[in-house]
Amino acid sequence: MSDKEQEKNAAPAPLAGVRVLELGSLIAGPYAASLLAQFGAEVIKIEPPGDGDPLRKWRRLHEGTSLWWYSQSRNKKSLALDLRTEAARDIVRRLAGEVDIVIENFRPGTLEKWGIGWEQLSAANPKLIMVRVSGYGQSGPYRERPGFAAIAECMGGLRYTSGFPDRPPVRVGVSLGDTLASLYGTIGALMAMHHLKAHGGQGQYIDVALYESVFAIMESLVPEYSAQGFVRERSGASLPGISPSNTYLCGDGNYVAIAGNGDAIFRRLMQAIGREDMASDPELARNDGRVRHNERIDAAISEWTGRHELDQVLDVLEAAAVPAGRIYTAADIVKDPHYAARGMIEHHRLPDGLPVDLPGIVPKLSATPGRTQWLGPALGEHTDDVLASIGLGDEEIAKLRADGVVA
Repeated sequence: MSDKEQEKNAAPAPLAGVRVLELGSLIAGPYAASLLAQFGAEVIKIEPPGDGDPLRKWRRLHEGTSLWWYSQSRNKKSLALDLRTEAARDIVRRLAGEVDIVIENFRPGTLEKWGIGWEQLSAANPKLIMVRVSGYGQSGPYRERPGFAAIAECMGGLRYTSGFPDRPPVRVGVSLGDTLASLYGTIGALMAMHHLKAHGGQGQYIDVALYESVFAIMESLVPEYSAQGFVRERSGASLPGISPSNTYLCGDGNYVAIAGNGDAIFRRLMQAIGREDMASDPELARNDGRVRHNERIDAAISEWTGRHELDQVLDVLEAAAVPAGRIYTAADIVKDPHYAARGMIEHHRLPDGLPVDLPGIVPKLSATPGRTQWLGPALGEHTDDVLASIGLGDEEIAKLRADGVVA
């Protein structure tokens, strides 16, 4: 490790001293808390005794625990607490009085029913910031509907525009709506913390809806409809109104993504594939002209890529400074030298010693980067330590455990 890297590791984490209480499960709320934990916040995650967060059993398991769990829950403390009991809810109130942020993703009204909603918790801690993630938001006629990312991606407009025009809409291979909501929740929490520090006053809650988080990234979808009555349709691998930007089949059966939609880039692309006639065509000099001739342009590119293997295509386009790339699989990612050089593949070991790679931490701060201190914890691994931190003694903790309140 270089002196500079040692210096970074010795520096206080950017969120050191920030305490977060995480209520909820699965993705949207917990991933927001994960982002804060990666940059030094102390995150206390409350899970139900017995099975814990359902994410522990999602996707592929090793020795009964999800491999996803180890990544998303890194750096968190696990407190196994049965929120169905009043004693557990009293512990939540005490913890909320000592933290900076509470993150929750229950259906609106659930925490209020339990007496641990915004009004109750903020009364005990006027400086509290609360991130509330739900399918449809804390208000509006749909607020009480159950919401998952798959539904939010439909309502937010993403699903309708995804796929090919002659086939049903498709989803991306990850729960994108959840992740987008997590990012907006994290941004909201940090803005609220800055406001509190810079301007004083009281805390506030951040209302994040899954469908709105999707809708917010839909670019010109609404302005185009509002001004021109245009409904964006599915367009396969291309970007409508931007030319050329598509995925093309190579001679070896692999695909290449090429983004030649900048004016100067387009000229370099056409010259690289031997189509000087198109590079110098005044009708194709600007994007609006190219859009009118997009099929002809795509046909020329496809004809060229179809005569060459993927690696040859990439070499030629890299030499011409044209953005292009292979379609990466997980296997491609973990062996790619750029991922390695940027620290985007972290090497760890599971509790039984099995080596496992995790994604590196994003974004990269130059002086105080985030880091993985430990992998997702065992259920209730930190119960005693967290309860002791709010003044509960050994006998009280033992009674709570005997009563099934904690585990």
